[in-house]
Amino acid sequence: MKVRLLSPRGAKLFAGAVQSDLRGGFFKLFSADLFKENGLDFNPMEIFYSISKRDVIRGMHFQLPPYDQAKLVHVIKGRVDDVILDLRTDSSSYGEFISIELIAGDGKILYIPRGFAHGFLSRESESVVIYAVDAPYSPLKESGILYNSFGYDWGVEFPVLSERDASFVNFDKFNSPFKIHE
Repeated sequence: MKVRLLSPRGAKLFAGAVQSDLRGGFFKLFSADLFKENGLDFNPMEIFYSISKRDVIRGMHFQLPPYDQAKLVHVIKGRVDDVILDLRTDSSSYGEFISIELIAGDGKILYIPRGFAHGFLSRESESVVIYAVDAPYSPLKESGILYNSFGYDWGVEFPVLSERDASFVNFDKFNSPFKIHE
């Protein structure tokens, strides 16, 4: 598996090969040893998946400390533009964002450190995204940044949003409690 460091600082993209034969395919989503070799101490606590219609934007989500989470994101069906935004005030990449296209079968796994907002745009009619997180979900500590408030162009005229996602605060009004976890 190949590892690519991303900017904003701390995010990583893992790219592995899908093994195929006459039965179909096989893919390793997580390896604790590989993560340790790359300086990451990631212990999955919960795994979720979402199914999204075309033009759905989910995000920009995170949990507030001390319930913040690192995440692994992988697409098992469809195609998404996955977006992360650095919320760590002491980071040299604070306020920076990146979009990574994730396509089912491409072997890409996005690692998102704690202190990042995360969201995606579904580019197909039924995109299935799987997430592994290293801390339990806490409904009282979930939060978000308004998807169109930090400079990213989602490239969709009429996105489909949940009421909650449409009500998030603008990035420039968010008082971030996040710092870099060393």
